[in-house]
Amino acid sequence: MKYISIDLETRSSVDINKTGVYRYVQDKDFSILLFAYSVDGGKVKVIDLANGEKIPPEILNALTDESVLKWAYNANFERVSLSRYLSDLKIHQGFLSPSSWRCTLIWAAYMGLPLFLAKVGAALNLEEQKMSEGKSLIRYFCTPPFHEPSGEKWKLFKEYNKRDVEVEMAIQQRLSKFPVSDFVWQEYFLDQQINDRGILLDMELVENAIKIDENIKEKLTKELKSLTKLENPNSVMQMKAWLSERGIDTDTLDKKAVLELLKKVSPPLSTVLKIRQQLSKSSVKKYTAMKNAAGSDNRARGMFQFYGANRTGRFSGRIIQLQNLPQNHLDNLKQARELVKTGDVETLNLLYPSIPDVLSQLTRTAFIPKTGKKFIVADFSAIEARVLSWLAKEQWRM
Repeated sequence: MKYISIDLETRSSVDINKTGVYRYVQDKDFSILLFAYSVDGGKVKVIDLANGEKIPPEILNALTDESVLKWAYNANFERVSLSRYLSDLKIHQGFLSPSSWRCTLIWAAYMGLPLFLAKVGAALNLEEQKMSEGKSLIRYFCTPPFHEPSGEKWKLFKEYNKRDVEVEMAIQQRLSKFPVSDFVWQEYFLDQQINDRGILLDMELVENAIKIDENIKEKLTKELKSLTKLENPNSVMQMKAWLSERGIDTDTLDKKAVLELLKKVSPPLSTVLKIRQQLSKSSVKKYTAMKNAAGSDNRARGMFQFYGANRTGRFSGRIIQLQNLPQNHLDNLKQARELVKTGDVETLNLLYPSIPDVLSQLTRTAFIPKTGKKFIVADFSAIEARVLSWLAKEQWRM
């Protein structure tokens, strides 16, 4: 056995789009329903794990054998899911090493193709295409409330699982003359190690930031309703109509437009706009993403997508979006951080003009190093302009 192509169908109570695969597989309800595989390009077989079938011993051995290559589309999902499965069987502990895994999605991205299996199949005009019934079948069997794995729908789901492996193999065959360089695969292995390791979160800070934000939102919304008598003052349409009735017409209520309007109006209009501005800032999406992604050890994993920008090979952010974090300019970050961690809203109100702004600036501090370690934050200066100059051989600009 030289290589094995794999596709899984799984279930979990957790929404993988909000949490990522690492938190998804930690859920108590997680299980692998179907295991489709092909050995060395042979006929695809489907193991119905949901109905008691077992993965053959030689295939289980291949999963931990570094000399056997494992292929999958978005292989991170299969590798992490099987890591949990093998751990439960007491066969292997920790994450399976990425070094013997290859990802067809990365190969497609490397060739400038779409990142979705169905779209890759369509772009390559393959004879075998991904089955369109997949989404409804996944909703039926893989998300709560879980349905019994039986009947005609289950037969169709097994066909869907089998077809995915066939499509993946057809993609590999079609792209075989354009292999991914070893250098890129080495980068991919490093990416997988980074994603497996994850980043530690200060969950006390995260939880309290969310609570404080909810309280502020409730208070500001109540105040805004009192001033405007609007049913939903957060509605752009309702707010624009309310302003228009008072002689203020605007096409948008984005940050720039509101700043311009504030130069022209006086209370109570300016008060309403300022409160609305605070409400728009009062967003803890990053903290909520952290809470969703945090595993049992408070680490967020799977935050990067290798070759997410497929023509340049640039890593893309996922879930928390670690490549796009608010900067902090507070004079005393430690003080503000402790006040949020203890939930001291009264002191925060006394010391800072805007608590939402404080929460935003503390986002980076929610990521914490191990005891005795520290993070060093760095960024390349004008990296895009420099690389473009280098590519264009514009020596004078470099």
